[in-house]
Amino acid sequence: MSLKLALFDCDGTLVDSQYAIVAAMEAGFAAHGLVPPAARDVRRVVGLPLVEAVARLAPAQTPDAHDAISEAYKAAFYRNRLAGTYPEPLFDGVVAALDALEAAGFLLGIATGKSRRGLDATLAHHGLAHRFVSLQTSDRVAGKPSPDMVYAALAESGADAAGTVVIGDTSFDILMARNAGVRSIGVAWGYHDGAELLAAGADLLVQDYRALPDAVMGLLVRD
Repeated sequence: MSLKLALFDCDGTLVDSQYAIVAAMEAGFAAHGLVPPAARDVRRVVGLPLVEAVARLAPAQTPDAHDAISEAYKAAFYRNRLAGTYPEPLFDGVVAALDALEAAGFLLGIATGKSRRGLDATLAHHGLAHRFVSLQTSDRVAGKPSPDMVYAALAESGADAAGTVVIGDTSFDILMARNAGVRSIGVAWGYHDGAELLAAGADLLVQDYRALPDAVMGLLVRD
């Protein structure tokens, strides 16, 4: 039997990090004398590589400015993490869903716009680092919606495309899955609405974590 892989996004899918992200983005813009973007606009770009997200939020600025704002963002995020100012709580039901998928024989992975340092810190905080066989981050592999993180996860895990599903809360996750030729499930508790995820090509939409294991298993055994 071929290996099966459930590849999760992190921000907005596993953890609710919106307040930490918005605060760090505000600090990054303020550090360069710029008016911070609205929180709703920041949430729209969660999941993209950081410099690309900043570029979308500040299209009138130069590439050098985008890099500088990104560095200020990272510094602010790190300071806030050390201070515990903005926790990144797990969404309800995450651990039970991971348990159910592992019990059903699935490997677990992550593909995220976070840096590897940030992802490692988040997983360590929640005691989840040992659960995932592949950790793909956009500072090491081309970010969403490029398929490269999926390809890297397949190579690292030994799973194949037919046995893999991406689980995420943004259209970037769904487009990454489509570009890689794998199935995808949109989650309704994150930063893009469900209609947008379905329009992007999600095979299914789930409303809470209790429904996720059955959705994953049903999606990969049908046909």
